[in-house]
Amino acid sequence: MADKLRIALAPGDGIGPEIMDGALRIMEAAGVQQHVDFTPVEMGERVFAKGDSRGMTDDAIRTIEDCGVLFKGPMGTPIGGGGKSINVSLRKMYGAFANIRHFQALPGVETVYSKAGVPVDFYVIRENIEDTYGGIEHRLTNDVVECKRLISAPGCEQVHRAAFELAKRLGIQQVHCGHKANIMKMTDGLFLDRFHAIGGDYPGIERADVIIDALCMNLVIRPQNYKMVVLPNLQGDIVSDLAAGLVGGLGFAPSANIGHHISIFEAVHGTAPDIAGKGIANPTSLILSGLMMLRHLGMLKQAAIIENALYAALESGVHTGDFGDASTPPVNTAGFVDAIIAKLGSSPTTREPTTTDAPDTPTLTRPERPRHNTLMRTFEKATSVHVGCDIYVDSVLPAPELAERLQAICEHTPFKLTLLSNRGTQVWPTGSVYTECVDYYRARFELRDMSQSPSLGQGPTVQLLNKVAEKFGVTDFQPLRYFDGKPGYSLAQGQ
Repeated sequence: MADKLRIALAPGDGIGPEIMDGALRIMEAAGVQQHVDFTPVEMGERVFAKGDSRGMTDDAIRTIEDCGVLFKGPMGTPIGGGGKSINVSLRKMYGAFANIRHFQALPGVETVYSKAGVPVDFYVIRENIEDTYGGIEHRLTNDVVECKRLISAPGCEQVHRAAFELAKRLGIQQVHCGHKANIMKMTDGLFLDRFHAIGGDYPGIERADVIIDALCMNLVIRPQNYKMVVLPNLQGDIVSDLAAGLVGGLGFAPSANIGHHISIFEAVHGTAPDIAGKGIANPTSLILSGLMMLRHLGMLKQAAIIENALYAALESGVHTGDFGDASTPPVNTAGFVDAIIAKLGSSPTTREPTTTDAPDTPTLTRPERPRHNTLMRTFEKATSVHVGCDIYVDSVLPAPELAERLQAICEHTPFKLTLLSNRGTQVWPTGSVYTECVDYYRARFELRDMSQSPSLGQGPTVQLLNKVAEKFGVTDFQPLRYFDGKPGYSLAQGQ
């Protein structure tokens, strides 16, 4: 069929090729390949071994961009040598901003919750691009390293809208925002603010927020209280693995990475090199990820048929060696796949079957290929003025002596020294002698006369930076600005 939809295919490393072969056999038996062509691409450990630190060839990159959809197995990242995680690189390179994972109790997969009759069925939507996953790190002094955490309003809005759109499509009536805005008042505060701003466009869906540590506790105690949680990147990564533990492990957790132009569907468990080639791996996670892919493509009927068959096979007691009734002999990967294929057309009995009265041909349409990198904006009309700067210095001086020297430096400038902090805690002009310090201080300089701010500009703060740099090692410089009359910077602890 000439008009088949092309899907880039990366089987993966370790057990990847075995479980991918099984997933594709099930799809073929369900008629998927009548409408889809899978195009292999080269990426993973073999590419790393050839010296390519990207872990993917130029041809693979072009094919993925041409197809717009990638179906991939687990992939290894070399330890040392500078090679980056392929999973993270792909998500960031292709703007796959929303990581969607569905955690649900499966028949035949025994957990403490299934034993107790506690239903588990919820989604974690994780922002996929920003946060500490920018990997922007520096060694600042002998003893201090830094990782920058970047959160943008457009990035927040993308993932929140994806969450609310999915909730609307699935009929989910409440979405929680997980955050740590009680501590990270500006970064997580922005994430929470944009959650409520975007959620206002969905009046039929209730909005709630929960601090991340309380969320983790609540998920363990009462997972049935949640249907969808949207989180920043790092917190979402951690909560995703916690959630997988509630349903039996990563082997039962599908993953979709959704972008405007390119989307990636993958198994997120490891490559399991200890059992690679033995034909005993559990393919469930990749099969479930494939179902998410089929629904993304619009092939809802095939997804429903396979899902019903998977549930029916699990109900019958079929299992690989990593789960299931220990009194029943496990099957190998091929046997597990064969059992699902044999159940195609059947329906589960312990849960409501997924309707197969649905479209069976792809409906996915892609936006036009961008001609350049897209610049996203949210607060285009915000007005900002400069009011000072934070200068970070490498010093082992006691805080009072450092403050005295910095005050002398800024004496004949528009600025006064208002704060010294160490590891985020104020140590001057007030503080506690019990606050232990390292060789990295933040010195905050603010205008003596705030009425000067509208005409100041950045130049005077740079001049002050040069003066400080003549006497101290400067590790970082951050202009302080007001945005629409409000400080665009945080207080120190204890300030």
